[in-house]
Amino acid sequence: MSQQLSSALLRTCARQQLPTTVVARSAIAASTANAQQQRGVANASKFESPFASSDDPTATLKIPNFKKYMSKSSPTTNKVFSYFVAGTMGLGSAVGAKATVQDFLVNMSASADVLAQAKVEIALGSIPEGKNVIIKWRGKPVFIRHRTADEIKEANEIDWKTLRDPQPDEDRVQKPEWLVMLGVCTHLGCVPIGEAGDFGGWFCPCHGSHYDISGRIRKGPAPLNLEVPAYQFPDDDTLVIG
Repeated sequence: MSQQLSSALLRTCARQQLPTTVVARSAIAASTANAQQQRGVANASKFESPFASSDDPTATLKIPNFKKYMSKSSPTTNKVFSYFVAGTMGLGSAVGAKATVQDFLVNMSASADVLAQAKVEIALGSIPEGKNVIIKWRGKPVFIRHRTADEIKEANEIDWKTLRDPQPDEDRVQKPEWLVMLGVCTHLGCVPIGEAGDFGGWFCPCHGSHYDISGRIRKGPAPLNLEVPAYQFPDDDTLVIG
């Protein structure tokens, strides 16, 4: 009876240990298969260089040798040479660009005849007191009047604040005796007539604009005073317009 119990107990223990052993063996087999598969993938993805040596003794593969093209100088010397070449090329490019831009600017600048008309010099000694002179500057007429003392007084006695284009006489002249204006009517660009009109200055016969002895609009359709150009007096007897 005791032997039968012992045999039953052994069979029960064997049945309980069998699944654990089978699972362990299955895990080991799966790990081995995974490792073999990874080795196979690694072997399949291995890159073989065309310049590698061949295991076949009958192969005619030759590996090129580039040693004779290598520089025998030190790496520092090679760097200095490379920097020198790059700097020389950059300097040459900068000089070429400068020359190109300079030539372009010279071609775009004003010609000699245009520069000659940029400024006009007038000898004031040839203009008597109380007279007008008309010169051409940049294609436009310029009125130059040598005003008398009475004309200067008349220009200053006017209440300029009531004018259409309010402007005092001292703002229109640098020297009271010399009045310099563009001879272009501010209405439609006609050329007024000097020493004419209702105010003793200039009169535009095209549409009836009247200017006083300071070139200020006093009557007619013109909206503004006669324009005063840029000018200067280098000395007492010379006027430079422009």
